[in-house]
Amino acid sequence: MSFAFVVARTGDRLTRPLAALFAVLVFLCAASVARAASVQPLEIVTKSGVHVFSVEMATTEEEKQTGLMWRKELPDGKGMLFDFSPEQQISMWMKNTYIPLDMIFIRADGRILRIAENTEPLSTKIISSGGLARGVLEVIAGTAQKYGIQPGDRVAHPLFSKR
Repeated sequence: MSFAFVVARTGDRLTRPLAALFAVLVFLCAASVARAASVQPLEIVTKSGVHVFSVEMATTEEEKQTGLMWRKELPDGKGMLFDFSPEQQISMWMKNTYIPLDMIFIRADGRILRIAENTEPLSTKIISSGGLARGVLEVIAGTAQKYGIQPGDRVAHPLFSKR
């Protein structure tokens, strides 16, 4: 017999709060599954080879405004890809972001425009793309240096067209 059925069947004062808690837990589990569905592979082709990342997509205004705020860790090989279509001048900051990041600004053709390495956590200093960009890839600080990622390298992901 499932927990939900027992709670619904007994309905006493003790089990009603448990039923509410169960409903919240189900909601949170569903929300985390929905978030996981937005994870996609991304490749960066450098002189040293192809490096594969697993990235969360930030496409809605809320997702782009929140980004990686409040996170306490970001594993190597993971990141967040922001879609700022159409190509435009992009400004980012690190407000409420606890971990240092490398911000990789990417043009619409998939070429890396600029890399802001080792950004300062919790800073409101504006970090600019320095030109027109379609997306921003945020990864843990040190990633660009570790993998030899440089401006001009190509990012392979459906967000970017090949020209």
